[in-house]
Amino acid sequence: MKQNDKLRKGILVLLIFVLVLLFYFVMKKLDIIDIESYFNQKTFEQKDEKLVIGFSLGTLKEERWLKDRDILIAKVKEMGADIIVQNANNDDQDQLKQVKYLLEQNIDVLIIVPNDLEKALSAVELAKRQGVKVISYDRLVLKSNVDMYISFDNEKVGELMAEYVMNKIQQGNILIVNGDNRDYNTKMIKQGYDRVLGDKVKTEDVEILAEEWADAWMKEYAFEETVKVIQEGKRIDGVIAGNDSLAEGAIEALSEHRMAGKVFVVGQDADLSACQRIVEGTQLMTVYKPIEKLAGETARLAVLLAKGENIKIEKTIYDGKYDIPYFELEPIPVDKENMDSTIIKDGFHMKEEVYRN
Repeated sequence: MKQNDKLRKGILVLLIFVLVLLFYFVMKKLDIIDIESYFNQKTFEQKDEKLVIGFSLGTLKEERWLKDRDILIAKVKEMGADIIVQNANNDDQDQLKQVKYLLEQNIDVLIIVPNDLEKALSAVELAKRQGVKVISYDRLVLKSNVDMYISFDNEKVGELMAEYVMNKIQQGNILIVNGDNRDYNTKMIKQGYDRVLGDKVKTEDVEILAEEWADAWMKEYAFEETVKVIQEGKRIDGVIAGNDSLAEGAIEALSEHRMAGKVFVVGQDADLSACQRIVEGTQLMTVYKPIEKLAGETARLAVLLAKGENIKIEKTIYDGKYDIPYFELEPIPVDKENMDSTIIKDGFHMKEEVYRN
């Protein structure tokens, strides 16, 4: 009797299961219900609600990094994600502590602007141990195998700087003040200007008066080095500065000796003060790197990484140990002639601000 009851119950359960399956397939066939899409949609909605991006900046000293921060915050929020920002103020230990804090907040992706190209490795390794994807933003962390590096073509930046100076002087003496040598970008920029100047130096058409590296990108280094060369009685025909802040330091020194506007000075970042100097004639050019595009692409890629999407980037860059995906953007040279069609047109700076004098 008991065996018959068990058999009947088993048959009943099997019939119910078959009926449920039959109901599901009939409804699916009639396009009345799509269970898989429903649950997949709910899964992604839940994940999006929890998606958090961590943004670790090595510094906010330069004007451009303030723009990067503000635009990236806006772009990430536009995509429905949250973002937590930390600024290390040029302190390697603080950056490591801040990355630890970000990881404690259960971030999905870490975007890092390393203060030091090598010391930031510890922060990247910490994130990777916790399974957090890492994007190296505009500065490369060496030997770290980050998931992605996004930046402009920094060798092209160096080439553009040198080309603009050489188009003006043909022959002469050039002072070079690079940025912080803890930033790998400075080395790529050097590769770029060396490519342009190399043969000129060999034929002695160009003399490099000095080639210095400015700690923490401080413009005081550019000022002091320019003053030093002037006091040595050497003629300066051109100055290649690692960024617009360093260009400003060099121009301040030239101004004190009534040489501003007589020496061709170039920089990068398209800082407002640099654009003002360009239209006024004391700086020859700047290399404009559209931050709106850089930050926008970074936000998009960060969200895709957080969702586990497969991102295909063909170009790679060698970080000293690994070949990593390199999302490369093109820099734009800006001088007095194309200021309106680039900087002003893009809304990077307002016309009344650039032409205030």
